[in-house]
Amino acid sequence: MTLIPIPRHLMMSLPALLAAKPLLAAEQAAVGAQPATAPFTALSPSQDPMAMASLWQLTLGMLVVLGLILALAWLLKRSGRFQMAAGGGLRVLGGLSMGSRERVVLIQAGETQLLLGVAPGRVQTLHVLDQPLQPQHAAATAGFAEQLGRMLGKGKA
Repeated sequence: MTLIPIPRHLMMSLPALLAAKPLLAAEQAAVGAQPATAPFTALSPSQDPMAMASLWQLTLGMLVVLGLILALAWLLKRSGRFQMAAGGGLRVLGGLSMGSRERVVLIQAGETQLLLGVAPGRVQTLHVLDQPLQPQHAAATAGFAEQLGRMLGKGKA
């Protein structure tokens, strides 16, 4: 039989632990508590973090947050505030869908307006306008707040 050496600091505390165990058991019995060797008690269904109600609540909360993010991204895209300006001189003035994946887009690059055909994997210049097109009506150039105010004003009148 092989003896395993026990470190000195553990040997000093071992007799104290052995002596304290009966005292601890007596104290717990006097209080009416379960002994220290009792297994862990199971959590009630309301405390169980993996309960179905908790999982449904977590899933629903995550779906609401994801929906809010998607709604905000859609609003930013629709208002035109999400477009990044390339050097400050490039703007998309308008576009028209010509098919399921083809578009005609009017671009302002500095003082020049370009009519571009956009298809998957291909962008082609259709025409370079000699004279820039002027907006037909103010709603096309108005910001989102102005358009929303105009629409709300029409509903009241």
